[in-house]
Amino acid sequence: MNAIVNTASLNDPVEKGIVAYLDEIIALRHDFHQYPELAFQEHRTSKRVASLLTDWGYEVETGIAGTGVVATLKRGDGQRSLGIRADMDALPIDEATGIDYASSNPGVMHACGHDGHTSILLAAARYLAESSQFSGTLRLIFQPAEEIGAGARKMLSEGLFDRFPVDAVFGLHNWPGVAEGQFGFVAGPAMASVDQAVIKIVGKGGHGAEPHRAVDPVLASASFITALQSVVSRNIDPQDMAVATVGSIHAGSASNVIPESVEMKLTMRAFSERVRGTLQERIPALARAQAESFGAVAEVNYRLGFPALVNHADETAFARSVAVQALGPAAVEADFRPRTASEDFAYLLEAKPGSYLFVGNGDSAPLHSAHYNFNDAIIAPAARYWVRLAETFLADDNR
Repeated sequence: MNAIVNTASLNDPVEKGIVAYLDEIIALRHDFHQYPELAFQEHRTSKRVASLLTDWGYEVETGIAGTGVVATLKRGDGQRSLGIRADMDALPIDEATGIDYASSNPGVMHACGHDGHTSILLAAARYLAESSQFSGTLRLIFQPAEEIGAGARKMLSEGLFDRFPVDAVFGLHNWPGVAEGQFGFVAGPAMASVDQAVIKIVGKGGHGAEPHRAVDPVLASASFITALQSVVSRNIDPQDMAVATVGSIHAGSASNVIPESVEMKLTMRAFSERVRGTLQERIPALARAQAESFGAVAEVNYRLGFPALVNHADETAFARSVAVQALGPAAVEADFRPRTASEDFAYLLEAKPGSYLFVGNGDSAPLHSAHYNFNDAIIAPAARYWVRLAETFLADDNR
């Protein structure tokens, strides 16, 4: 296998060090990709991660949140501690990439690049253990179950930062459509909150030829779906962001039968708790009002997911400065905008200061697509970035 290398930066000792074993890291990434595991089932991945970190001299704790791993490396007498997190879980998707290391687990696929995130952090971990060019405590967090929004909360509930204290925590995500290896930073809200609702509109079934004898829940649902966007356009400040999407509708089974009920599944997203609260108030009220106007009844189950991911200003400025110094100003997107997808790293940022950043995956299929594949070319620059961030945060003069 030929490693993908930025030859222009081989005068950098970090780049040289990572390139020396980059082929091994790429092979490891392909292995993770071929054997993906769903949330809280990352047993093989977790075991492999823990074994490598142990071999490299880290103090390794396993079994946190079931399959989570935390590795600690202490050097010098520095008093600061740094956390860097990578996620490990895959998605319930049938892979359609056709690559030779495609998923061997039917219906399970690394369609979000967590195999790449884990490999990037392992590449940095190996270099940092071998070079030891820092003074303080480095903690590497390999988290399960990000895709279902449960892994970070479970690790925190099991005392993640009580057992493994950090002064700040950082993470990253690859992003398709952003130039390969370009880094993006956002201070403040960087990713949206995510909530879900199941709305069931109950009417009165009947014969399709005699609609006047029925209460049609399909018509009531159609009216609600049309009116739904008025919440975004008329109840939300135009300068704020809100998304309300109906992703699933189920009703009836025959063309000549008016069904008893219609069930809809929605997702709602926002960057602020204020907007999130407005969506939570207005959408159920609208569903009930629209249903009532047709003589039907709306049953609403509105479930809060996880909050918006809000980056801390100082830590984001620091993270950006590291990228500029380590990779050059051209490697940083000048005006990177927040993303409306969601991330449970938000919980870690509620517990500790830090920042979540982005690295371009190039012209790839989108995240959560059956055709998506993580771009191996970004492993080296992203690993190099983690090394420089750790060395800078845990520098001798920061004691």
